[in-house]
Amino acid sequence: MEVRIINATTLSSLGSARVAWSGRLGTSSLSRLYSPGKTLQEIRIQAVSSFPSVVVTREKGKNQKLIDLLDSHGISNLELPLIEHKEGPDLDMLPSVIQEKTFDWIVITSPEAASVFLEGWKLADFPKARLAVVGVGTGQIFEKVGFKNANLSVDFVPSKANAKNLAEELPKLSSERGKVLYPASAKASHELEMGLSARGFEVVRLNTYSTETVKSIDPSILALAVSAPVVALASPSAVRAWVDVVDLSTWLGAAACIGQTSALAAEKAGFKRVFYPQSPGIDGWLQSIIEALETQTAKEAA
Repeated sequence: MEVRIINATTLSSLGSARVAWSGRLGTSSLSRLYSPGKTLQEIRIQAVSSFPSVVVTREKGKNQKLIDLLDSHGISNLELPLIEHKEGPDLDMLPSVIQEKTFDWIVITSPEAASVFLEGWKLADFPKARLAVVGVGTGQIFEKVGFKNANLSVDFVPSKANAKNLAEELPKLSSERGKVLYPASAKASHELEMGLSARGFEVVRLNTYSTETVKSIDPSILALAVSAPVVALASPSAVRAWVDVVDLSTWLGAAACIGQTSALAAEKAGFKRVFYPQSPGIDGWLQSIIEALETQTAKEAA
């Protein structure tokens, strides 16, 4: 198992034949590669000159920033959304809980949790909210809103972007038992609230959304995806979704993860090579992708 933490990587030219393919595979390209009756092997053979280097897997509509960065560095990419977000069982409770109760902290652990919380906060008529976010990337969701509304402030980010450090480092604001609101994915582990409870915090968890695996994938797109040497993964759910559709015993590519949480999930799932940045975020993620590509290219040349 090779797990590499990326601190800083020179954005060098990869010099791979795979990089000659530019941009996402559009509908017109797919129509040339795929038609009813073709086998996946025939699609692979026909697409050999158009292999993507990286598969991007976030929910549909949330891959564009990474795609633009990859395009700007000449890295060919294929968009294959593997997950989708749906309403959680506690979503309707969120506005009233925000409005009626006072919390020392509202803890946010992902960009999607941030977006869902903001909608509830607006419906609750913008009450004061002191936020603790798991990392810089999640905090950026609040930046524009924070500049416009003094009632919303990001006041804490842990030293490492994971639930363990957040639970261990969240400040207590008084000697009394602090109250924490934790709007989360229904699929999120209980590590955070258990860690906070062990320190004496009273934690209210609301499962405001759920991360689900996409049920149907176009076989032509999947055929191209398995030709890529690197898959970009932004959550444990995406890791699980990739493993559900790709046999890791025959696909020998690398996982480039957005942060440590996803990387640990990839390692447990059986990926042989896992790369992730020390600090989660889009720029570090790009560096991890480049490092993974360089390693894969060197491996193929050996």
